[in-house]
Amino acid sequence: MPSGPRLPGPRLTGLGGGLFCIAAMFLLGCLDQLLLDGSLTVYGALFLPVCVLTAMWVRAGDVLTAPVALPIAFATGLLVVSDGREGLLGRLMGLVTGLATQAGWLYGGTLVAGVIVLVRRVRWVRRRRRHH
Repeated sequence: MPSGPRLPGPRLTGLGGGLFCIAAMFLLGCLDQLLLDGSLTVYGALFLPVCVLTAMWVRAGDVLTAPVALPIAFATGLLVVSDGREGLLGRLMGLVTGLATQAGWLYGGTLVAGVIVLVRRVRWVRRRRRHH
């Protein structure tokens, strides 16, 4: 019985997963800034699918590293969309304010990825025990 269309299933290393989510959030932040003038709500909502994809695409052996890179990726893209004035200190203040006001998206996305990662890890360990 043929199944429907499937999503791509790349298997990224821990480093590859980190680079994927950082690059994705930076590009999404740039798009958000360009198209929507830096909507923090849209940026936060876009963070959730990136979290899920990162947790799903990291290979089984490196799966526990996925949630570590997600807050870094969130902050990277937030540098682009935050309401910082010109200059380094203005940008940093915008980043800190954005992290404080958008913490729900950050925690929620990281939590979703953490649950996916734990489920994948338990399944992987059980599968390895059955085969050995």
